[in-house]
Amino acid sequence: MPLYEYHCSDCGKEFELRQKFSDAPATVCPACGGAIEKMISRTSFSLKGSGWYSEGYSKDSRPSTPSICPKDGACASCPSASA
Repeated sequence: MPLYEYHCSDCGKEFELRQKFSDAPATVCPACGGAIEKMISRTSFSLKGSGWYSEGYSKDSRPSTPSICPKDGACASCPSASA
């Protein structure tokens, strides 16, 4: 279940609630009973540096495989013949 952050406009308290996606947003502060609003926070997930995408999926990263075909891909059974 996702973890949501809330801020109370009356007492200033910030707290977290674990709620289902289908649950309605909370509206009352558990500390003072005041009105609260859901906060938007940054995620801790980030992709940095080289990794799975640049090493496995980008066009420049594909290793060149030498042709094992004696006719350099001209025979019908070669994978490059259908390309």
